Amino acid sequence: MSLTPGEWLRDYALLALRVDRQMAGSATGTLLIYRGPEEWRALVESEDPPSAGRLADDAEALLERVPFAPGRAEYLTAQVRALRAVARRLTGRKPPLPDYARECLGISVGWIQEELFEEAHARLDAALPRGAGSLADRLHAWQAAHTLPPDQLDRLPALVDRAVAETRARTGALMPLPPDEVVRCRLVSGVRFRAAGEYEGGVRSTLHINSDLPFNLADLLYVVAHEGHPGHIAEFLLKEHRLAREQGRLEERIRFMLAPSFVVSEGLGLHAQGLVFPGDEAQAWLTDNVLADCGVPPDGSDFAAIHRAQNILFGVWANAALLAAEGRPDTEPASYLARWALLSEAETGAALAALRATGMALYVLGYFHGWRLLDSWLAAPDRDVRVRRLLTEQLLPADLRPDP
Repeated sequence: MSLTPGEWLRDYALLALRVDRQMAGSATGTLLIYRGPEEWRALVESEDPPSAGRLADDAEALLERVPFAPGRAEYLTAQVRALRAVARRLTGRKPPLPDYARECLGISVGWIQEELFEEAHARLDAALPRGAGSLADRLHAWQAAHTLPPDQLDRLPALVDRAVAETRARTGALMPLPPDEVVRCRLVSGVRFRAAGEYEGGVRSTLHINSDLPFNLADLLYVVAHEGHPGHIAEFLLKEHRLAREQGRLEERIRFMLAPSFVVSEGLGLHAQGLVFPGDEAQAWLTDNVLADCGVPPDGSDFAAIHRAQNILFGVWANAALLAAEGRPDTEPASYLARWALLSEAETGAALAALRATGMALYVLGYFHGWRLLDSWLAAPDRDVRVRRLLTEQLLPADLRPDP
């Protein structure tokens, strides 16, 4: 029997909640951003968990007929395919990672040639201050020179607030934002992420910053723009208001992170700083508003070039994920990350732990491939129009092909 649109969305939400519950039980915690009806969440939490095979069958049933207009139907079909792929994997099926990524993320992935990383290293070599030691040594020295001292960590929320105000103002010039929006900063510990932007509904959001990790002040706008504006918080807020509220697209409140929409969101996040701080504007603002106040002198480095190189080097993580998925000994992806991503020994250990966690290999692939898709797609005369589309439309990776 065919489902009404409302029934279909309810079953879609229940499927996402059930798959996420299985993932949380077997792995790393929630991979679902859920702000749908609480009675649906309560139902899933109170029931005996269905088998993974049953969840795969439920996904198949939803795919038989998606009762929405073209465009929205394609978007929802892609999200359900991702849930089906995860459910099938939970049954014990383990397709090769590229096949799994194609089904979940809607992208084709393969080995990224090291020539690209060599170019990123050359960019870093030119952008970093001259100094002794290897390129990795110089990168780590630059990071250390710009790190907020631990005894000044209590200053970080105020610095984040200042950066939020600036990124919001610049994003508002591209896309109107609610004037009463509130974004607070919260320092957290015992978490895996460096920073995370959480949209809480309405006009309220929180930027969570990991206080266990050193904070590089040269990355302040890079992080705040990615997690906040025009990155994740801006996207979630605007889609909540324009799609969920105005158009009744409930699926915007049910976002599974191992899905095509994640690739687009992370691509936007990695480009966020450059979209509102072109050229050297981010470095100039930081120099005038943050670095001098924190006692960090200019050193001749080029922040924008360093950040672009680091975005490219997310491709190293993608290749390391492929190595780990093939069952290679830990020494192989570890040495690969140290060689090409320029990670320290401690960073390499944390990276390996992340790659081995369920779902994280896909997560890593989404970063580089999302960045690369948007790097081509945003290089167009109507770039600002495209940014507004990213913030207000349901786009898939397939929609981000470069112009012929």
